[in-house]
Amino acid sequence: MQVDWDALTRAATDVSARAYAPYSNYRVGAAALVDDGRTVVGCNVENAAYGVVLCAECGLVSSLHATGGGRLTHFVCVNGSGEVIMPCGRCRQLLFENGGRELLLLTVSGVRRMDEVLPDPFGPDDLMKESQ
Repeated sequence: MQVDWDALTRAATDVSARAYAPYSNYRVGAAALVDDGRTVVGCNVENAAYGVVLCAECGLVSSLHATGGGRLTHFVCVNGSGEVIMPCGRCRQLLFENGGRELLLLTVSGVRRMDEVLPDPFGPDDLMKESQ
């Protein structure tokens, strides 16, 4: 599958302009392709209680499920200037659960598979082993 990473990055940059970041002024946008061809996006939403900030990746995964579910296949995250940034560890876990090991991410060092940016992940399969 040929992916237009520039278009995906533009979608992330566009949504970053709608981020709610009155405290840090650090806007973040995320965009991903879904296995059925849809594009989903998300932006960060800050809160005065800093610990309950919603990352752009959280909004993206919420959009994924709100619009029909599926699996993420390609993902990019940018700051408000459109520069590619890396998802934090928490968000990498969220992306892993919704895209799997094969999810491709545009990173600061090029395109990487999810299992490269989150090696030896803990996921649903691990929970199934314990319940058997």
